[in-house]
Amino acid sequence: MTAWGRSAGWSAALAVVLAVVMVASAAIGPVQIPPSEVVKAVLNALVVPAGIETTPQRVGPLMLPGIDLAYRSPFAFPVEDVHQRIVVGVRLPRIFMAALVGFALAAAGTVMQGFFRNPMADPSIIGVSSGAAVGAVAFIVFPVALSTTLTLPVVGAVDVALSHGAGVSLFAFVGALAAAFGVYAIATRHGRTPVATLLLAGVAIQTFLGAVISYLQLQAGESLRRIVAWLMGHLSGAAWSDVAVTAVVVPPLFGLLLVYARDLNVMLLGEEEAQGLGIAVERTKRILLGASALITAAGVAFAGVIGFVGLIVPHMLRLVVGPDHRVLLPTAALAGGSFLVAADTLARAGSTELPVGIVTAAVGAPFFIYLLVTREVHEL
Repeated sequence: MTAWGRSAGWSAALAVVLAVVMVASAAIGPVQIPPSEVVKAVLNALVVPAGIETTPQRVGPLMLPGIDLAYRSPFAFPVEDVHQRIVVGVRLPRIFMAALVGFALAAAGTVMQGFFRNPMADPSIIGVSSGAAVGAVAFIVFPVALSTTLTLPVVGAVDVALSHGAGVSLFAFVGALAAAFGVYAIATRHGRTPVATLLLAGVAIQTFLGAVISYLQLQAGESLRRIVAWLMGHLSGAAWSDVAVTAVVVPPLFGLLLVYARDLNVMLLGEEEAQGLGIAVERTKRILLGASALITAAGVAFAGVIGFVGLIVPHMLRLVVGPDHRVLLPTAALAGGSFLVAADTLARAGSTELPVGIVTAAVGAPFFIYLLVTREVHEL
């Protein structure tokens, strides 16, 4: 079987596992809901275009006709109204966010481990997580008013504002990208970016940003509790708007990483060998680093710092499917989504909700050690 055939087979199986884990997660909570009713609630929430409606709309001083699409659900399964609202309005946004964040972190971790030829590498190695933490913590400690008034033709004055949560996510995203590209700029000389220099620059920037975070925590005052919660990772505030933003960013970037999976395989031989085989090494490195930084930033911006997903999941899947990134990248990403959904389910299943980062570390680290002890480690 070809590599892409194996990739399709493993991906299909893991996609089924992800769907099962998501349904089971939606059924678990203070209000227990049968899995069959979860599936019915999800199907009832699906809508398709059913026609066009025209409604008058006021635009400034004018009344203009507005055209809207009318939607309806092709399903009408009998589901209790309270269960429908809990599944669709409360649990599913959090579950989808966990799946997307786990997918992004595992994909980035897979690329980082291959890029650095080091099974201990993860997305934070180029400073993405530390940069996101600095951005989010800085906004929590020193909040700024993210609002303005725009004057538009015909419409007039329009107030534009971001909520506090959106501000934290925005600053985290910007901080993650600034740290990642700062590391890249430091490590690049005369158009070349040696991997060893990039690694050392990442360690130095992480250490410096760690000191910045510690200083900001000293200045936090009453905001310290919120800062600690964010740094431990959280998914409790996920909304459909957050899911939509993440879903727009993550899949295209993953597609870009998948396009370069073969080139990443060749680069495992070494940069000189890859150059001799026709790979544009420096350009490929820039694309892989940039896409990995962006996909990681998209995840941590809304979920905070969640460790171990980008380290453990790629390594686990490498032990199972082998080191070929054409197979490893999609399977690790899907497994990362399942892993984080399951971890978040455990985090909220008890009497007191835990930060999901604690659960990923507590569950993932022992299992990781078990795999290392009982299975042969594939060298990169």
